[in-house]
Amino acid sequence: MDFNIEERVEKAGRLFKEGGYNCCQAVVLAYCDLFGMDEKTAAALSSGFGGGMGRMREVCGSVSGMVMLSGLLCPADNPSDKAGRTANYALVQEVAGEFRSINGSIICRELLGLDKKPAEGQASAESPVPSDRTAEYYKKRPCEELVRISARIIGEKIKAKVL
Repeated sequence: MDFNIEERVEKAGRLFKEGGYNCCQAVVLAYCDLFGMDEKTAAALSSGFGGGMGRMREVCGSVSGMVMLSGLLCPADNPSDKAGRTANYALVQEVAGEFRSINGSIICRELLGLDKKPAEGQASAESPVPSDRTAEYYKKRPCEELVRISARIIGEKIKAKVL
């Protein structure tokens, strides 16, 4: 299977910016076809990971997208397969480490420069209502670029493993 990583990176960026998909969905949708997953299922499965998991500003959704794709690339679907689980976790740590080395963090609130942390006993300091996608929204957020970075990192892993 041959594919162009940069075309997938551009697709992920477009899906985020023009398609209105969240950061996780954009990364997963850019590659789901390679794993035989339809776009509707991929979009539904990855939908809760936007905004750092349901706008809780925890792990960046684009990183979560890489993690989801890592599970398809290097499945750990048999609980008794310790080697498979180890390989999956190693890939997850590798892609997250690459993202962190480029961006300084894998945490959404840190990447966005937010200082609101949840109060003790609360899941989030954020409203669950998604932000409107306006020109101002795109100006003040690095999310489109983070989506592209994640799409490139996981694309390189897919290409190395599949080809």
